[in-house]
Amino acid sequence: MQTKTPSDSKTIMTDMVLPSETNPLNNLFGGELLARMDRAASIAARRHSRRIVVTASVNHVAFTRAVPLGSVVTVEAAVSRAFKSSMEVYLDVWMEDRETGMRTKANEAIYTFVAVDDTGRPDAVPALSPETELEEERYAGALRRKQLSLVLAGKMAPKDATELKAIFE
Repeated sequence: MQTKTPSDSKTIMTDMVLPSETNPLNNLFGGELLARMDRAASIAARRHSRRIVVTASVNHVAFTRAVPLGSVVTVEAAVSRAFKSSMEVYLDVWMEDRETGMRTKANEAIYTFVAVDDTGRPDAVPALSPETELEEERYAGALRRKQLSLVLAGKMAPKDATELKAIFE
């Protein structure tokens, strides 16, 4: 199986915030943004694995800035690390100022997807090779996040979480 890079899975979705997608403060509903991020992340995971993918978890979401009505919103997603059958997808959400065109980071999130075969069983995915400094940071962080998740779920003994232990040594 050929090793891939984050750019192989990069997905960019741009859309405008419409009135039916806003709360009483005229800002984009959080759930609407989550749905947009889930779609972009699933496309990125599918591009990486070339398999059917299912959302396994939403590991982190930071609603840093409200996204007002009429904003142009861009969701950028790319696989940050691939494991046996799962992939971590890192997302950055940008909003564009109507007058200046300047982009501001509004939110970010981390989703995990699992590649499955036609019967729904987990299927192997290609390895990932980061190319940029940011991709390297996200790649390394993905293993720490996975180990923390496994420890919290009782599926890994804390003593075996080598990446987490290295942070505190």
